Amino acid sequence: MSRPLPSSDHLVGAVASGDRVALARAITLVESRKPEHRLQAQKILGSLPSPSPPSWRIGVTGVPGVGKSTFIEAFGKNLTADGKSVAVLAVDPSSRRTGGSILGDKTRMPSLANDPAAFVRPSPSAGTLGGVNRMTRETMLLCEAAGFEVVLVETVGVGQSETIVADMVDFFLVLMLPGAGDELQGIKKGIIELADMVAVNKAEGDNAVRADQAAAVYRNALSILSPSDDGWRPPVVLCSGLTGMGLEDIWTTISAHRDQALTSGTFQDKRSRQHVGWMWSMIEEGLMDDLLADPSTRDFISNLERDVAAGTIPAPLAADQAIAQRSFGIDSETAKNSKTKAPKTKRSKTGKP
Repeated sequence: MSRPLPSSDHLVGAVASGDRVALARAITLVESRKPEHRLQAQKILGSLPSPSPPSWRIGVTGVPGVGKSTFIEAFGKNLTADGKSVAVLAVDPSSRRTGGSILGDKTRMPSLANDPAAFVRPSPSAGTLGGVNRMTRETMLLCEAAGFEVVLVETVGVGQSETIVADMVDFFLVLMLPGAGDELQGIKKGIIELADMVAVNKAEGDNAVRADQAAAVYRNALSILSPSDDGWRPPVVLCSGLTGMGLEDIWTTISAHRDQALTSGTFQDKRSRQHVGWMWSMIEEGLMDDLLADPSTRDFISNLERDVAAGTIPAPLAADQAIAQRSFGIDSETAKNSKTKAPKTKRSKTGKP
């Protein structure tokens, strides 16, 4: 028999005081899909104190094998040695077959995970595009309320939807490999455009010359892009998570970016846009949950899936029918035979229904 969870008020107070166990429990509530857990999580999030100054959210992305975990551990240890507290949200890829996840980031970051000034939380990506757990934003709020000055978000690095990361952090760091052939093929143009810094990792030893060549390619690519709203131009640097080379310079650059964003006012503007985007993402998720909550709708969609798989109905028409069946309360047979347009509402001369 599982023991009952602490009350919301207790968890809020414990998280705000820096209690790591309470923080882990609160994150578990945030990640849970159980309605009672989600309700308690929302109560906690609504009662959290606003940190001042806010923590700096840094997204770290890059292709698999670029050395993200090694870099983050070394980078995080540098920060804690400098007296800063660091939270790492490491998103593990979930199996498309089982939904499971290895959650091995504490194993890959053993030194940082045992650092009293750090908190490492591996989370399953749960199929979210770009490998970002759908509750990462809420987890960041909890880490901020717990007093962490720096929050690092490590992503899977699938190279397709990592723009999701850039939409939830203050600084977007892209790690690249030296000597990977045509470097620009290793990452999409859209991510290059969103990068606040490109760091060529593993630039030690025999890789030094190839790292210099790769850095030159990225500098050329970034030189043709327009600067950000506050005039920031993303630098390209060399680093090594293995030897620690360049890590202090990276933090110095990140600090300069923060100072510029705070001075120009773009920091708050960006946070405001992120909050609005977060609202819409939650609306979309809520609508999807609501759509699948009704048993008859689930059965109807299941039948549509079979029809689409068999090629008897095109996917766009099936989607329209599913929306019409749920939104307008029409039965499944009518939905199939309809053109799926929303019923028109008679309006008065004033334009109101």
